Amino acid sequence: MAKDARKRGLISHGMVAQNRKARHDFAIKETLEAGIVLKGPEVKSLRHGRATLTEAWAGERDGELWLFNLYIPEYQGGVLSRFEPRAPRKLLVHRRQLRSLIGAVTREGATIVPLQIHFNDRGRAKVLLGLAEGRRKVDKRAAIKERDWQRDKARIMRARG
Repeated sequence: MAKDARKRGLISHGMVAQNRKARHDFAIKETLEAGIVLKGPEVKSLRHGRATLTEAWAGERDGELWLFNLYIPEYQGGVLSRFEPRAPRKLLVHRRQLRSLIGAVTREGATIVPLQIHFNDRGRAKVLLGLAEGRRKVDKRAAIKERDWQRDKARIMRARG
């Protein structure tokens, strides 16, 4: 059955969506894996690899951690399964982790950014969150320059043998 699912483009475990822009715009200090509360059709849509994390962010609401502006398009297979594509979705973290994240946001002015959505080995949808600080334009340029130098250095070392 797993082979059939992969042939049909379904993702049983592995990465569904990645926020590449977040690592460019933010300096990630710490990462944390959190569960996400989803409805059945949302999970089916995720298994097809259809989600966008680019504009998503996480924050506190009523003492709980929520994921805002995550886009999961409606699942086309069911007629009765309607849901809001950009609805806030509750994140599942331990109480101690929640207090730590909220404290860092209020004290240090950090931001909680979703980095990727994936399915773990048990088939559960998880979100990798990053505790991040915003980068200035100068910092972004320095990061690009460093990355290009590392790539060129590896190319030179490979050519030397």
